[in-house]
Amino acid sequence: MSAPQENTEKSSHIKFLIWGIVVAAIVAVFLPAPLFASNLSFLFYMMLWITMATSFNFVAGLAGYMPFGYVAFYGIGAYATGVLYKTFGLPIPVALAGAALAGVTIGLLVAPTLRLKGVYFGIVSLALAMAMKLVISLMPSDITGGSLGLILSAANDPVAAYYAMFVVLMGALAAGTWLTMSRLGTALRAIRDDSEAAEVVGVNVVGTRLKAWIMATMFPALVGGVEAWYTNAIDLDSSFNLLVTAKSIVYAMAGGLGFLVGPIIGASTLYGIDQLIWRHFPTLNLLILGVVIIALMLLLPRGIVGAFAQRFSRFRRFIP
Repeated sequence: MSAPQENTEKSSHIKFLIWGIVVAAIVAVFLPAPLFASNLSFLFYMMLWITMATSFNFVAGLAGYMPFGYVAFYGIGAYATGVLYKTFGLPIPVALAGAALAGVTIGLLVAPTLRLKGVYFGIVSLALAMAMKLVISLMPSDITGGSLGLILSAANDPVAAYYAMFVVLMGALAAGTWLTMSRLGTALRAIRDDSEAAEVVGVNVVGTRLKAWIMATMFPALVGGVEAWYTNAIDLDSSFNLLVTAKSIVYAMAGGLGFLVGPIIGASTLYGIDQLIWRHFPTLNLLILGVVIIALMLLLPRGIVGAFAQRFSRFRRFIP
């Protein structure tokens, strides 16, 4: 084995080891939390935002797309869960599976828009979110609950919902590992950097993009469904709130797009700051958080992990 090949394999092993330590730390923090945590809601929503930022990274950081209407899949998942449980009487696990299926189905229906690039794709995805909200609002109220939404009080079980979100988070991290550390990840990055050159060297551009897109649509739908179960309430305004997309984008970018650890660091850091500001300055929460985000983007335009990789380039190959 040549020296370059040996160094590459060593770097891959170290990177995988570091990633394994990160995942083990996440498990150690979140898995036993219901046994001793006094504020389970904080940890639940931290898992939610880590999952949303991670799945957003699949399509933005790896495939190079910026879906401004990402909340569409979150909202679809919430309503699919509510309708299947409340209206059709299916158990919550089946309803959540239906939410994932609904997200993937809508993702496949709009997959032809992946041929668009840049802001054009972003605008189409934003229109999708608006269209999904309109479609649900026009459905019979005895199915979707109309303007009052759906109440799932009979399914109330915060601890079970917490562990469901933990499972979704672990699934997102596993999918991210597959997408990033396999040959698929190499192909995605090649497509992101230059799709025409990637196609010339034999990369299946359409099929590769579609795999990342499906993962990026399934997990927000699951997150929306589990969050609906946790809160026991679903309505159009909260399910299709564009702030969901905005936070997913900001949290992922703050950590560093294209890195597995980026969304984890970005979501946990900014969500923690957000909650700290809300606790001490509730009336100025959005203003102060906005200033923090602007400062972060100006000082660290590549995100926290991206800035570290740029500053200490010799460690770049070890960062998962």
